[in-house]
Amino acid sequence: MSKISARETALNLLLSISRDQSYSQLALNRSLSEEMIPERDKALVTTLVYGVLQRSLTLDYILSSFASGKRLDDWVRLLLQLSFYQKIYLDRIPDHAIVNEAVTIAGKRGHRGISGFVNAVLRRFLREGPPDFSSVKPESRRLSIIYSHPEWLLSLWESQWDRETAIGIADSDNRPPYTFVRVNRTEISRDELISRLEGEGINASKGNLSPDCLKIDSGHVASSQAFENGLMTVQDESSMLVADALDPREGMAVLDACAGPGGKTTHIGERMGNKGKIIALDLHEHKTKLIDRYAERLGLSNIETRAMDARRVDEVFGTEVFDRVLLDVPCSGLGVIRRKPEIRWGKTPEDIRQLIEVQVEILENASRVVRPGGWLVYSTCTINRDENERQLTRFISRHPDFEWEPEFITRFPDELKDCQISPDTSMIQIMPFQFGTDGFFIACLRKKMKTEQVH
Repeated sequence: MSKISARETALNLLLSISRDQSYSQLALNRSLSEEMIPERDKALVTTLVYGVLQRSLTLDYILSSFASGKRLDDWVRLLLQLSFYQKIYLDRIPDHAIVNEAVTIAGKRGHRGISGFVNAVLRRFLREGPPDFSSVKPESRRLSIIYSHPEWLLSLWESQWDRETAIGIADSDNRPPYTFVRVNRTEISRDELISRLEGEGINASKGNLSPDCLKIDSGHVASSQAFENGLMTVQDESSMLVADALDPREGMAVLDACAGPGGKTTHIGERMGNKGKIIALDLHEHKTKLIDRYAERLGLSNIETRAMDARRVDEVFGTEVFDRVLLDVPCSGLGVIRRKPEIRWGKTPEDIRQLIEVQVEILENASRVVRPGGWLVYSTCTINRDENERQLTRFISRHPDFEWEPEFITRFPDELKDCQISPDTSMIQIMPFQFGTDGFFIACLRKKMKTEQVH
């Protein structure tokens, strides 16, 4: 069997993601774990797949300048995009290698005419370079093409913040995502895990925001012995901060109402020293089974999973029964576009409006199961005021029995003080350009004691 090159592997993955509408992150991780890809090629495959997905609108615009009016098969279009991407965004691949590899792949997949067409397009592209974007009008379309984001999304961010912030988010979305892992500190310290990983050829350094975080500088952690032995979990650093916001204690009763796939649930379990009780819910049974597997790998026995709708928690559990309630609600995911580039093309304003309605229902029902004096933490991996602070501000105006938790910001490092929405609330919005993490929102509300509630 002939060896498949990194570029052909990337092309196959891009075709699979396009055809199956699968998440790039899952498809890539599966391919890197299961297929016989040489270690030296894994980084290039990852860069090419993410890069083409991230820059697809820009690359499509460039392609239209060199193959205008041509109806291309998906694989030909993606092959040319791959080639453009290497020339424009990577600086260590010689021009002849880009052309020769593309022509070879075209020859294997199509007839001589296709390989000749690919050769001609790429040679002309190398001679002339990419088209000038300055003539694109209006300005909103030009920025959309340059930063490879839908116009409506850039307009949303600009209207909610400003143009500089919108461009900063979009630019960050087009950068390679970092890999972070959460140290299972019930089993090992951060320093010990750094040494352990170094012995497996993986370079790691301490994170900036969470005491449980390591940033992976090189190496593939999911295939490591340390991962297999439950010493760490792959999780973005910003989402690790949810456990700090929740501040669960040993012996508490905790509800994680939207728990799949279990990263935050197991983090809470670790923070509680594997004591107390965590009820973890998800609408889908396959996700609750995933949480069970996570917990087993990490040696946690204080997590009970149930497949059920978070909008029914008060019916099932009664009222005022949990010390801590986490609502990591379904959201538009606009903070994880760097990690899941296809989100920018898959979401619509109508999708977001429907999600906001679901979030309201979950908030209303889950708030009833919080004990007086208990906390409700609301989090999303999105960058949208309507799903985040406006959602919480509206909720608290309807519920005088809840208040902002006053010590919230003190549970985070000083670097996050600039992320606080306002000094008189307990909400933070992390932008992807600030710390190299996902964009993330966290808020914490306290349910007043009966004696504090004014009727």
